[in-house]
Amino acid sequence: MKITVLAGRLLFSLIFFFSGFNLFSAGAIGYAVSEGVPLASLFVPISGILAIVGSVSIILGYKTRIGAVLLAIFLVPVTLAFHHFWTVADPGARQNEMIQFMKNTSMLGGVLILFVHGAGPYSLDARGNANPGGLQPEYANKR
Repeated sequence: MKITVLAGRLLFSLIFFFSGFNLFSAGAIGYAVSEGVPLASLFVPISGILAIVGSVSIILGYKTRIGAVLLAIFLVPVTLAFHHFWTVADPGARQNEMIQFMKNTSMLGGVLILFVHGAGPYSLDARGNANPGGLQPEYANKR
């Protein structure tokens, strides 16, 4: 069981880690400008920093709750700014945006779980902690 929590943290974080680096590109900034994001040349790289730092925090299990907050700060505005499917007229494009919106919403759910329960065992947060990573006692001793 403990290794599963570690694997889940790693798999969950990979999308934020790798996509975060793309947010420093001219293409990502240009896309944000085309979507009407104000100060895109400032906010897009900041969102990249949030994604990378938050994901590394969760991968390492170090200050996991802070990493989860950083990812929430990243996810909420990005989801609302770029995936407002309810305003899209074309049915195919609307469906694609709804899928992206729901993907981000589900990732926000994962962020909330990490915020509440912490990183679990096999994390830097769990070092020397009788209750590893803040997991509830019924989960803390399972393998």
